[in-house]
Amino acid sequence: MAADVTPASAASARSGHFTDLAALLLLATLWGASYSLIKLGVETIPPLTLIAARTLIAGAILLVAIRWRGLALPRDPAIWRRFLIQACLNSAVPFTLIAWAETSVDAGLAAILNAGSPIFAFLLGLLLFRAEAAAGRKLLGVAAGMLGVCLIIGMEALSGFGRELWAQLALVAAAACYGGAALFGRNFRGLDPIMPAAGSLICGAAILIPFSLLIDRPWTLAPSAASLQALLALSVLSTALAFIIYFRLIDRLGTVGTTSVAYLRVPTGVAIGVLFLGERLSPTAWAGLALVIVGVVAMTLPERKPKDS
Repeated sequence: MAADVTPASAASARSGHFTDLAALLLLATLWGASYSLIKLGVETIPPLTLIAARTLIAGAILLVAIRWRGLALPRDPAIWRRFLIQACLNSAVPFTLIAWAETSVDAGLAAILNAGSPIFAFLLGLLLFRAEAAAGRKLLGVAAGMLGVCLIIGMEALSGFGRELWAQLALVAAAACYGGAALFGRNFRGLDPIMPAAGSLICGAAILIPFSLLIDRPWTLAPSAASLQALLALSVLSTALAFIIYFRLIDRLGTVGTTSVAYLRVPTGVAIGVLFLGERLSPTAWAGLALVIVGVVAMTLPERKPKDS
């Protein structure tokens, strides 16, 4: 006989799911803003140095937060090896690829090409973790979300496809890294979310800083005030805070559900434009926004447990 579900437990489950969706929306806003911040940053700061500074500043902020909470980073070398792998998949490599690509690719095209991380998470999960990834509803969510992104950005954004092939491939590669990072992030269950966030950023900075020093010679640069402000916002909000939310959601929603944030980046950007910039949406864009919402809900709703007879 199945255990009874009390009204209180059902209400608590609903509240927890709404909290997760709110966190997903906040993460989408923080990461959605990163495209504009990166675009502004690379105007006077080379991509490699921008991302090296981004990971260094964000990692330092999280270290301070860890100390303030009276915690300490793990000392197990095996955990730090996992931090290093996560850094390559979720910060050092994709951050640098996106920053480099945005020196030549329009923001709309960059967003649509980088929105494919749920696709990669789904395909990798199908191969490695069939129990999570094989649900047909999640496949529908992946398809609906990608179609929605295409409609929101508009087909005119695709007019540049092919002109900057290497930059476009870099954005697709970054999306693949994010998909792999979401799967690998499950190795940190049981750790406080701030630990893999800080550890992976520290490792990312350790990877990137030597290359920045050798290639860009940052002491010779003269970045603008706008680029420096963008770097600070990128580090504090779109990286340090966003990473804490990200690792919490990996544990709560799973890989495909969390990577659906790639789709939410676009509608949150549209909402900001409508509310604060007076922009207007076409009927096609509204339809795309609806598809994105359907896709995210399909990928994040918890599976119903079968009742025992």
